[in-house]
Amino acid sequence: MMWARLQADLNCSLRRGAWYRLIKADGLAALVDVRGKPVPVVRAFLQMSNTPPRKWTVVPRPDNVPRSLQIGPQYAVCPSCRDRVSLHGRPSRMLCGRCSVEYAVDWDERYLA
Repeated sequence: MMWARLQADLNCSLRRGAWYRLIKADGLAALVDVRGKPVPVVRAFLQMSNTPPRKWTVVPRPDNVPRSLQIGPQYAVCPSCRDRVSLHGRPSRMLCGRCSVEYAVDWDERYLA
C-alpha cells in the first residue's frame, strides 16, 4: 500500500498536509482515496511514500482561509484521521481529539516551504 499527500499550495479535494491512500499512479495522473471515493490528482502535485504517516504535519496557514477560523499562523494535521488542530506553543507530541491516538509532531519537516 502506498500513501500520497498534496505537495503544492492548491485548492482541491485534498487537505494540505493530510496523507491519503494511493489507489493508482499512472503516467501524469494519480487516484487517491478520499473518504472512500477515488479522487483524481495530477501526479506532479503529490508526494508519495511506501510507509504510512506516523507524525503530525505542521502546515502554514493558507492565504485563503477565512480569518474567522481560529487556527493561527500554522496548524497540525493528524496522520491518522486528517483532522486539523490549532497549535499552541511547540508540543513534541499531541493527542488527537478525534481519533484518540497520540503522535509526535514533525517540527523538522518543512511542509510547503
